[in-house]
Amino acid sequence: MPLDKAKSIISGIKSGDVKPIYFLMGEEAYYIDGIAKYIEDTILSEEEKGFNQMVLYGRDVSVEDIISSAKRYPMMAERQVVIVKEAQDLSRTIENLVPYAENPQPTTVLVVCYKYKTLDKRKKLAKVIGKTGVLFEGKKLYENQVPDWIRRVLAGRGYTITPKASQMLVEFLGNDLGKVNNELEKLQLIIEPGEQITPQLVEENIGISKDFNNFELQNAIGEKDIKKAFRIIQHFAQNPKNHPLVMTMALLYNFFSKLLKYHALANKADAPKVLGVNPYFIKDYQLAARNYPMKKVSAIIASIRKIDMKSKGVGAANLSQGDLLKELLVKIFD
Repeated sequence: MPLDKAKSIISGIKSGDVKPIYFLMGEEAYYIDGIAKYIEDTILSEEEKGFNQMVLYGRDVSVEDIISSAKRYPMMAERQVVIVKEAQDLSRTIENLVPYAENPQPTTVLVVCYKYKTLDKRKKLAKVIGKTGVLFEGKKLYENQVPDWIRRVLAGRGYTITPKASQMLVEFLGNDLGKVNNELEKLQLIIEPGEQITPQLVEENIGISKDFNNFELQNAIGEKDIKKAFRIIQHFAQNPKNHPLVMTMALLYNFFSKLLKYHALANKADAPKVLGVNPYFIKDYQLAARNYPMKKVSAIIASIRKIDMKSKGVGAANLSQGDLLKELLVKIFD
């Protein structure tokens, strides 16, 4: 996982294994920012930074400018650090870095932050950096991988979190690890190390309702709690900006698609791995499977698709979000 690779890079630097080039690329900016900041904060002392630490921006420089800066010698220090932010703006000419990467200045630590893009690994630059430096790719996590990421990050900081609280954060923030981490840091400010982050804490300090959210709607539907489900969608209808229909439809589609897989499993013990969910939540699928036979689940998935089309204006005369959700619930509970 990118988290393990990022930790390995930082551990290497801590132990004194500092590479001449760190090329940090990929869709997930959280890791790129984290590694670059660690290098920026720790390689040089405060006294050394004035003459030996330089931050460049891709939109303002050429690859040749970067090479020229990297070839400088440090002043009254063992190393200099050159950090290139927004280097993706140089994507058309980035391969021009090959000659330098083949023979990097040993007293320079060059950090290239190449966000939201990746090098073509068939070309020479990626291959050369892989030999002379560090080529790191921060890949986006799928949303079902984020709760485990949250758990691991918090464990490293001495905190724990309940599965439901973790799920609430993911539902509200998605798989943007930067946003998730910002909210985790807020929560850490108000609890002591070793304490657990609960749904109550998330609700009180981040503003996510522990009772009226897509996760609770999914549970109400799985339990066939009709009154609770209709109460939640009524809340959604009154607060459409905070509860966009597209998110609700996507979550319910994923839930019933996984429920269909659960029905088809010969060995239910394999469910966490096959469905890609925390074992804590398997009980929700067990209950839902009793309430919705396989044939019914297939019909519900078809209904979700139809309502999704209506929400996009196909075959519907400007129905409100509330009306569409009510129609879907009627079909689910029919």
